[in-house]
Amino acid sequence: MTIIIRKCTRKDLNKLQEISYETFNETFKHQNSLENMKTYLKNAFNTKQLATELSIESSQFFFIYLHHEIAGYLKVNIDDAQSEIMGDGALEIERIYIRSKFQNHGLGKDLLNKAEEMAVKCDKRKIWLGVWEKNEHAIAFYKKQGFVKTGDHAFYMGDEKQIDFIMTKNL
Repeated sequence: MTIIIRKCTRKDLNKLQEISYETFNETFKHQNSLENMKTYLKNAFNTKQLATELSIESSQFFFIYLHHEIAGYLKVNIDDAQSEIMGDGALEIERIYIRSKFQNHGLGKDLLNKAEEMAVKCDKRKIWLGVWEKNEHAIAFYKKQGFVKTGDHAFYMGDEKQIDFIMTKNL
């Protein structure tokens, strides 16, 4: 299996948008209204928003390739780019999305390992993420990787308030 992880640049904007729409829609469309999905996708993954995110120095995106095809991506944040105040000693995994046809190949774990490597390199003591309370598959995966629930926060899908569990792993 040929696996490559590569940092995204501004030149990757259109591909990042395409993969973002695809993976978010595949993962969450069955548990949310069509209108809320449309609103969220339009706001979170429009080119202006993604270009802004790509330009933030404390945020980084990485594509993961399997056999030279983009299988998904990782977004991490440090310092003031984190979506919650977790302090200077933390790295946030904001997104790990794997396209459905590439799931169950260990790629999510590869992206987690990349995030951990980055955290160590940046002298961070913990990594954390938010995961929807109804995403039982992801929660089980993160627990298996050593994450524990340490809190929760609100996440809005269109006009619907949902709860994300905050899960943390000490390094």
